[in-house]
Amino acid sequence: MPRIPRTLAEFKDAIASASPPAQLPATLVALWHDAKGDWDAAHKVAQDINDEDGAWIHAYLHRKEGDPGNAAYWYRRAGMPVSKLSLEAEWDEIVGQLLSQV
Repeated sequence: MPRIPRTLAEFKDAIASASPPAQLPATLVALWHDAKGDWDAAHKVAQDINDEDGAWIHAYLHRKEGDPGNAAYWYRRAGMPVSKLSLEAEWDEIVGQLLSQV
């Protein structure tokens, strides 16, 4: 069984798999789906994460979707300012932060 990725590079390598690594936290499962190009699956997972990390992912996803008003709401729920980073850089930042908590 593949182990949980510990670094951003390992997480990016895991994106090539057909399914997310077993025992991956829901936060990272959401971002795995996003990286696979499945925004709907990512959003569905994020909707069930009721903490600041989930709100940050939700904010990112709505910013990516092109809905700045909804994204701003979720950034507020996450206790964060609206990101000025590129979407790719913000994704890297979120994944890096979440991996540091695993």
